[in-house]
Amino acid sequence: MAGIALDEYELLGDARYRSYISSIDKALKNFEYTSEWADLISALGKLNKVLLSNVKYSIIPRRITISKRLAQCMHPALPSGVHLKALETYDIIFKCIGPQRLSQELFIYSAGLFPLLGNAAMNVRPSLLTIYENHFVPLGVKLRPGLNGFLIGVLPGLEEGSEYYERKESFTEVFTGGQASEPRPWRQMKLLESARIMALSLRGTEI
Repeated sequence: MAGIALDEYELLGDARYRSYISSIDKALKNFEYTSEWADLISALGKLNKVLLSNVKYSIIPRRITISKRLAQCMHPALPSGVHLKALETYDIIFKCIGPQRLSQELFIYSAGLFPLLGNAAMNVRPSLLTIYENHFVPLGVKLRPGLNGFLIGVLPGLEEGSEYYERKESFTEVFTGGQASEPRPWRQMKLLESARIMALSLRGTEI
């Protein structure tokens, strides 16, 4: 993380990056005045516009605050429209920062994303799974620090009989690869029966 901090410090000499920071601050301010879910969608839309206007920068300003706002928008009690708009934001961010930086900042973004699948509306699940497939599965062994949360969040949503079960192949490498063969994550699976059953199905072995 020290390298990331140094990179960001160097960017502060870039007038356009400083303008980017100001625009992010302004966009984040909109979240302070939300009183209903439609306001959240509007605030997310303004944040997305700022991010899309600055895709050349792989370091997202105020990313801790952004991640907290996104996690709030992923609360299961909120309607699917908010979740879908927040997923757009996550997708934009992950495309901007790339897999290497995502692996380093995994702890920042995983809290909002990993727990949602089991409680997500049916129209949200495809987009959420696509985020997992496109940005987290390719991390391979670099996903290890967040592997427990990823498995516990994803497996219940891929249980046999669900319409998304056929997408399990995208996750097989994570579930059965070297990083998932260590005992600690699989002991963790015993905490959730539905996750354990799915893990057994994918892994083809007994825990």
